[in-house]
Amino acid sequence: MKIAISLIVVVAVLAGAYKIWEYWDKVSHDRDIAEQEAQAKLNISPDSLPGMPEDLRESYNIVKNNGPQALGKWLKSVGSRVDDPRRASIELDYVVGIASSDPQEAKRVFADVKGRIPETSPIYPRVKSLEKTYQ
Repeated sequence: MKIAISLIVVVAVLAGAYKIWEYWDKVSHDRDIAEQEAQAKLNISPDSLPGMPEDLRESYNIVKNNGPQALGKWLKSVGSRVDDPRRASIELDYVVGIASSDPQEAKRVFADVKGRIPETSPIYPRVKSLEKTYQ
């Protein structure tokens, strides 16, 4: 009788350990998938975002190579013609570019972008990653 009870206890412990391991494996796998999806959202190509009119692409490409000050002037002159999320991406590039030379302007522009970008936007993960720096 003792042997039967001992055998039942051992089998129950082994079955419980297997179930715990199975659950941990599932949770770990789900977490890995969530991290991969979050990383994929962070690696969105800015050029693939919608909102940039075709007639502005060439001028933008020229201006972005001339530094953040030129980009700021471009945003002030034609930025209203660019729609989100592309506009937000360009403004975040501008924020990062001017952070050391004009931190107040960087914080102001960041606050504007953060205020109008919804959580469902493809650019939102980038906003969240920069949030602590520009608050």
